[in-house]
Amino acid sequence: MTSESTLTSGTVAGGPIPQTVATLRATFDAGRTKPLAWRLAQLDALRRMLTERAAEFEDALLEDLAKNPTESQIAEVGFVVGEIDHMRRNLRRWLRPRRVAVPGALQPAKARVVLEPVGVVLVIAPWNYPVQLLLAPVVGALAAGNAVVLKPSELAPATSAAMARLVPQYLDRSAVAVVEGAIAETTELLAQRWDHIFFTGNGRVGRIVAAAAAEHLTPVTLELGGKSPVYVDDSVDLAAAARRIAWGKFMNAGQTCVAPDYILATKAVAGRLAAELATAVRALYGDDTAQSPDYGRIVDDRHFERLTGLLGSGTTAVGGESEAASRYLAPTVLVDVPRDSAAMAEEIFGPVLPIVTVDGLDDAIAFIRAGDKPLALYVFSDRRDVRRRILTETSSGAVGFGVPAAHLAVGGLPFGGVGESGSGAYHGRRSLEAFSHEKAVLSKALAPDTLQLIYPPYTEGKDRFARGLLRKLG
Repeated sequence: MTSESTLTSGTVAGGPIPQTVATLRATFDAGRTKPLAWRLAQLDALRRMLTERAAEFEDALLEDLAKNPTESQIAEVGFVVGEIDHMRRNLRRWLRPRRVAVPGALQPAKARVVLEPVGVVLVIAPWNYPVQLLLAPVVGALAAGNAVVLKPSELAPATSAAMARLVPQYLDRSAVAVVEGAIAETTELLAQRWDHIFFTGNGRVGRIVAAAAAEHLTPVTLELGGKSPVYVDDSVDLAAAARRIAWGKFMNAGQTCVAPDYILATKAVAGRLAAELATAVRALYGDDTAQSPDYGRIVDDRHFERLTGLLGSGTTAVGGESEAASRYLAPTVLVDVPRDSAAMAEEIFGPVLPIVTVDGLDDAIAFIRAGDKPLALYVFSDRRDVRRRILTETSSGAVGFGVPAAHLAVGGLPFGGVGESGSGAYHGRRSLEAFSHEKAVLSKALAPDTLQLIYPPYTEGKDRFARGLLRKLG
């Protein structure tokens, strides 16, 4: 994810950072966060905050990213409410100890796996979805019974301020805190001892987070990003495919970690698809995208300059217009894009969509495999063999057949990357497990003491038994 994550001065809800962390650790150590009743109460309070103060979050998102309130409900506020409801419905069942079979050689005995909270966790969020990507992990952290520090992005200042103002009004202040700020504050946060760090952002900052976590052997979840490809062939309805691709690419002005980053298609398909993408953009945003209330803006001047610098990577087939004062960059489709162009060198993270021509499926698969493993990979093909080959011959965090980005909305699917696109996963049950320790528990009565058959002193008979026991255990 190309979004620059928080890593000069801000505020801390609850006092200086070490004091805040110490307060939360004392709360956790006292056992306050562990009861199921506390966890459910926090989830309910978080839901109330999002529903009762939805208008405030929508206003903040409009100010930070020019997000339409409906899009904010779909992809931000409402998304997290859905996560809470899914967790609330299933939490009791997911927390039940899981029975595990015990080998006959160790009977009589019982074994089970128990989920326990890890302790005090840090969630660092990016700016592009500053509500969803901050609070969706927090749902899992609270459900697991942890104390949590939330670090919103300073590049979405209105949303960050709303979080700092509203979270203490709804959640347990002794167990949940918001730290605002940027590089100085995040650096100080990373110097603290945590029991888990959850980071969403780009790979460069992800490495900084991982290195800091290693000082305390703190486990991390890294939700990063990468160049998520789209393969399109001539077996599909190109008009329908273009609508899906345009929607997934240009929502939030392309500033989405799972947005289609580039398209791979044969030359014949590429030309037809570019024309259909032009039609799809007009259907979504009208003839003048700059006047559309449904189309966002680039987050800051630096990202605007970076993105406009990519426009020379190919021939503009759609869009290309920009306006620096408002950081407007039109939905843009580039054709005849060389594989070594600037647009293909890094994650675009904006409304620029290159189409790269390939000779066919083999060439497309080879191109995908030659790069870093992407966060998502999308396929528009009605051919079963094409779907099967891409699924089995490439590696990515997720695969979407016929639709981009929508896999995030399926609570039963883990969301996460692989390799350069991240490590670990969350959403639904995986969010609970991400912030929990799976504790192994074995119970065996003292009588009858069947283990006496392997106690010293060792005899020939015990040796035969032990060798047979090892074969059974294996």
